[in-house]
Amino acid sequence: MKDTLQQWGWRMRRSVIVLPIVLLVAVAMLGFNELSYRQARTQMDDLVLSGRIRQELLSLLQRLTDAESGQRGFVLTGRPEYLEPYRNASVDVRASLQALQGLYLADTDEAGRQRLNGLRENVEGKLSEMALVVSKVQSGKTEAATGLVDLGVGLDKMTAIRSEVAAMAGEQAARIARSRDGVFSTLLINRIGVAALTVLSVLVLVKFLRQERALQWERQRQAQRLLDERNQLEREVNRRTAELTELARHLQTAREDERAHLARELHDELGALLTAAKLDVARLKPKLGGAPDALERLGHLTATLNSGIALKRRIIEDLRPSTLSNLGLLPALEVLCAEFSKRAGLPVHCTLAPVKLVPSAELTVFRMVQEALTNTAKYAHAKNVWVRLELVGQEACVEVRDDGRGFQADGPRAGHHGLLGMHYRVESEQGRLEVLSHPGQGTTLRARLPMREAAVAPAVNAAPASGEPAAAPDAPAATGSHPSTEG
Repeated sequence: MKDTLQQWGWRMRRSVIVLPIVLLVAVAMLGFNELSYRQARTQMDDLVLSGRIRQELLSLLQRLTDAESGQRGFVLTGRPEYLEPYRNASVDVRASLQALQGLYLADTDEAGRQRLNGLRENVEGKLSEMALVVSKVQSGKTEAATGLVDLGVGLDKMTAIRSEVAAMAGEQAARIARSRDGVFSTLLINRIGVAALTVLSVLVLVKFLRQERALQWERQRQAQRLLDERNQLEREVNRRTAELTELARHLQTAREDERAHLARELHDELGALLTAAKLDVARLKPKLGGAPDALERLGHLTATLNSGIALKRRIIEDLRPSTLSNLGLLPALEVLCAEFSKRAGLPVHCTLAPVKLVPSAELTVFRMVQEALTNTAKYAHAKNVWVRLELVGQEACVEVRDDGRGFQADGPRAGHHGLLGMHYRVESEQGRLEVLSHPGQGTTLRARLPMREAAVAPAVNAAPASGEPAAAPDAPAATGSHPSTEG
């Protein structure tokens, strides 16, 4: 059992560990995904920046070419309409240089910024050369303008500009390719990482579910084991209860047998002695003649013997009620209640109906009423007692009720065994006993015993044993038992 509990605790600890692992994997997945996103975003920003720089470089070259075309058209034809494209293109070229300056400021490439400075010098030189040629033509110095063109300064500047633009655009194209490859690599790594973490999460989840199922199975097994142990304990309690009931029945039977034996001994032996002594006194009385003193003493002796015989009869009746054996339960209860009322000075109101019980059950009813009446006289301080015997369904119900001081029925009753013995005696006949009592509200003892036969005569109200009127059948019942039933 100890090893099983240890294994169960170990499985519980393992199940508790699995949940933090699942949470850790989830956090790792979120962190990895966020890191991949930031890296991909940085690479995309570099890719966009490189694309804009490359586009602006190509736009610069295109606008510079447009300016050169306009300038040559004006030089060759002298027509002023060529100046408008030239001037617009020149403005756009400077705007492109300004845009490139801003883009390279956002870039971390120091070499690119140095190349931009060289490109700016060549572009400014080219624009200056074209402006000089245009001004010569406008002032009518066509030959001087043509001479400047023939010097090839503008051509060299343009060649250098194309070379620098091509180099810088190529660098940006290479950067775009690298950024694109980096983005693909990041996406691939993110894909692999997410897949790996997903697989790990699934494995951990499967492990968790298996542990949970094992834990659930262990709980069910423990619950079943506890249920089996409880059922075993209940069976053991029922067996012990049956043994105690059987023992109580045996003790009660042995007690009644001992009482019957003692009653027979008193009747046979002591009764014979007292009867013989009384006969001897009767024989002596004629022989005393006229001795009044002796006759008086002889009369006193006769009275003493009669008292002894009456005491012997009362003891025998208490030990083994002859009325129960000879007349039945109802007459025995009536005699018992009448003698108790006379002896205790309490009115006993009887409502008795004939019931058919086995002899042992009849004796149980008689002893219960006898015990209850005796203890009522000792402890209850009652003014009235009610005794009822009736048929309720297929059970005989016997009830003894008083209007005494009562007691707390569910409180401790150490040192008194009357109720406990009464319970066992009733249960030994497959009956049940109820005790209803509260302080100041009287006491009711009610026992129900199974009938042997269902057919019984209707109830008969017997006159009160004390000569008082019988209590009404619907008289209010007291609620409980008093300490007298424990003595």
